[in-house]
Amino acid sequence: MTQAFEFKQSGHLNPALFDPATRTLSTDELTGRWVNTNRETQGIAELMIERDGDQFNVSGVAVGTDGPIAWPITKARALANLEEEAGQRTMALAAIFDFGFMTAEVYLRVNKGVLVIVLFSTFQDDSGRANYVTREFFYRQDRV
Repeated sequence: MTQAFEFKQSGHLNPALFDPATRTLSTDELTGRWVNTNRETQGIAELMIERDGDQFNVSGVAVGTDGPIAWPITKARALANLEEEAGQRTMALAAIFDFGFMTAEVYLRVNKGVLVIVLFSTFQDDSGRANYVTREFFYRQDRV
C-alpha cells in the first residue's frame, strides 16, 4: 500500500506559526506536579514537569503490580499548540522515555486547566505485546 503526501509551501501553513507571539507563549500552565484524574488508572499515576531555562524536564510515576514505578527524568521539546477550536494558542511538550524493552512517546498539553497526555507505547523486546496509544487527564497538584 502506498500513501501520497501533499507537501505544502509556507503560504499553506497556519499563519499562527509565523506570528511572533506564538514563539513567546507562556509555559507557566505546564509546570508542576500533575495527578491522574482516574484513581483506578493502570497507566501513569502522576507527572512532574519542570522548567530549567529553555529546557523542560518530565518525569512520572506509573502504576505497577508491585507498587509505583518511577519513570526517569527526560528532556521534553516545546511545541506551539495551535487549537482549531476557539483559536487557542498555548505550549505543548513532547517527551520520549526509553525503557529498553519499550519506548513511551508522550505528548502533553493543558486544555481548560486539565493536563491532557497522549501516550504512544511501542514494545522493543519481541514479546509479542501489541503497541498501543492511550489518552489520560491530569489535575494540578502543585506548582513548581
